[in-house]
Amino acid sequence: MLTKTLTLAALSLALITGALAETPPARKPPAKVTFHKSPSEESPAAREKRLKRECKGRPNAGACLGHASP
Repeated sequence: MLTKTLTLAALSLALITGALAETPPARKPPAKVTFHKSPSEESPAAREKRLKRECKGRPNAGACLGHASP
């Protein structure tokens, strides 16, 4: 009984270490990420004006946080 347990433990260890040895090498992260502005993107000033206009009378939560009138 003890030999079966030891054999099973040794086999399990061999399978685990063999599976770990076959992992592929890690990929290198990209050197630089560049974000291009889309032509339809609004400016920060235009966003502020829009939020103040749209958040009147709304609860001060979510996108309206800090823009709703009390």
